Amino acid sequence: MNVDQYLKRIGVKDSGTGDLELLSRLQEQHLLHIPFENLDVMRKVPIGLDPAGYYEKIIGNHRGGFCYELNGLFHWLLTEIGYQTRLISATVMRPDGTWAMERSHAAQIVELDGPYLVDVGFGDSARVPLPLTGEEKEDVSGTYRALETEEGLYELQRKEEASWRTLLRFDLSAKALPDFEAACRFNQTSPDSNFTQKEIVTIATPDGRLTLSGNSLTISRNGEKDTVSITDEERAAILERDFGIRL
Repeated sequence: MNVDQYLKRIGVKDSGTGDLELLSRLQEQHLLHIPFENLDVMRKVPIGLDPAGYYEKIIGNHRGGFCYELNGLFHWLLTEIGYQTRLISATVMRPDGTWAMERSHAAQIVELDGPYLVDVGFGDSARVPLPLTGEEKEDVSGTYRALETEEGLYELQRKEEASWRTLLRFDLSAKALPDFEAACRFNQTSPDSNFTQKEIVTIATPDGRLTLSGNSLTISRNGEKDTVSITDEERAAILERDFGIRL
């Protein structure tokens, strides 16, 4: 890995000291510069579990990816910089309250003064490392907390009005990328996978988020959303202009 090239891709000029301040900056900049997208899934381009391939795609070819690619690559960067980090598996709770495929999401835990949940591969979620103490953290996308709900079992939650909604359930056991082989195959081939239903490209912005789904572009700014229809001809230009993607 060329660390300097990676840092340039996410708009970070220097890696500095491997502390919480730097980790927070790396996570936010990653989310602001590298989109979450499933374009290869929809084009039936196989996605393996190869960090070197992720580096070539995301850094070399200026693309995005989904959780195995984004967190797999970011995990490699953090390790190169000197952080003590490990991949973990998590189960996603869908908006309707049902659980997705068990342990099919890849995230990571970074050890500093304690364990922090770090995730750059979940789309619209926390932009900062979250301690597992239940401490609330707020950013432009919402207010979040990560806490132990049962012995050895944790949840990532987002505040919605007066209540908390669970986004993820996870434990702290270390995983390697090959452990996600079945989940990665399911998510890019199964008709029951959300990722095989329609194209989605989404990226954080300083005041919200841009999301391209099919022929709809949703622009979120300061909690307000506006969705516009686009043509097939406009779509390629938007991918390059707003997401930096040229297929």
